[in-house]
Amino acid sequence: MAAGSTEREANFDGLVGPTHSYAGLSYGNVASQTNAGRDASPLRACLQGLAKMRAHVGLGLDQGVLPPHERPFVPALRRLGFSGTDREVIERAARTDPTLLAITSSASAMWTANAATVVPSADASDGRVHFVVANLENRAHRAFEAPQTARALRAIFRDETRFAVHDALPGGQGFGDEGAANHTRLVGSGGAAHLFVHGRQALGSATAPLRFPARQTLEASCAVARLGQLDPRRVVHAQQSPDVIDLGVFHHDVIGVGHGNLMLVHERAFLDRPGTLAALRALVPDVVVAEVGESELPVTDAVSTYLFNSQIVTLATGARVLIAPEETRANDRARTVVERLVADGTLSAVHWFDLRESMQNGGGPACLRLRVALDQRERAALRTGLLDAATIDRLEAWAKKHYRDRLRQDDLADPSLLDESRAALDALTQLLGLGSIYPFQIGGGL
Repeated sequence: MAAGSTEREANFDGLVGPTHSYAGLSYGNVASQTNAGRDASPLRACLQGLAKMRAHVGLGLDQGVLPPHERPFVPALRRLGFSGTDREVIERAARTDPTLLAITSSASAMWTANAATVVPSADASDGRVHFVVANLENRAHRAFEAPQTARALRAIFRDETRFAVHDALPGGQGFGDEGAANHTRLVGSGGAAHLFVHGRQALGSATAPLRFPARQTLEASCAVARLGQLDPRRVVHAQQSPDVIDLGVFHHDVIGVGHGNLMLVHERAFLDRPGTLAALRALVPDVVVAEVGESELPVTDAVSTYLFNSQIVTLATGARVLIAPEETRANDRARTVVERLVADGTLSAVHWFDLRESMQNGGGPACLRLRVALDQRERAALRTGLLDAATIDRLEAWAKKHYRDRLRQDDLADPSLLDESRAALDALTQLLGLGSIYPFQIGGGL
């Protein structure tokens, strides 16, 4: 189906959680590993994210929010053999296996581009918006996220006549799924095309990176497309270049971003560059492919600056604006690319944001948001409404009340952090009108 006339894209940004820290848990994510052990500021990280959301609202964009996950995650520690009261579980984990405590305390759910893959109702055969929750099985600190992500999405998108939230794919290396970070929807005069980018084929392919893991499999991407009820004729599967994965491009959104009929992408992004671009042009004849060459911006600079992890948004005027991190502006080559795109009319303007706390842990503007295209009736069916300035005011006050300004790795062993985090999440669910969605609120395990 073609895109609906009342369809508008909403960005659902993840709120950074109270246990935001730099544990260096994400092998293959250069920023995460480089900054391991540094002191973090959960409060500053949350406020930086909220500042970006406020700017979106000010630009007239639809902006939603997804809540943090419960961390430290005691149910996971219990599954791993720790017992006693909740406080005793944390104390024993800190004493005997601090790495497991760091894994189960990670605030990585802030990167909601990995929460799920979204198929708009205009493209799904049953006319509903489909969410396929990502299993994130490749990284231990993220493999706990899927059940809570599903609960949060079902709380917000609860009208089953309009929304379908699918559980994550089965675990195992054959179905590694990293969500929307490896999915791009392009829309033009020929309708919509869905680009799924995988790092490897689990069954039958020897083409894979040598240094870092390829997290997304072709088999997972195919399953997600089926669950989203996409017409297979509107789907393009492309393999990511193994060479760029080995340079730190752990998801496609580190080297390419699309919006509307515009795709901004590095020339080294795809293993079969000519075939991928030809397939997209066949489905969206008026697609604009803004390629950046290696001589203009080496992949290593793309990784360090997160230029391609910027967001492209369309204002009510039709102007296309880039939402980019300060790290892009600070790099001469990356800034020059942006200036060229504005000068040649590909983009109308760029807005720079300080997201240093997120960037140092390996996630930029696009990592922090899940794009959900909604028509007017779907927007009205949301359980918790889209954000306005007053709600962002309340969220900022909430963060200042509940978050620590500084968190060291050793602080994860403090049992009082659990109490603080739960108090914050309990207050947040009331502020957003979500009801009880966390294990500590409803009982039960993962």
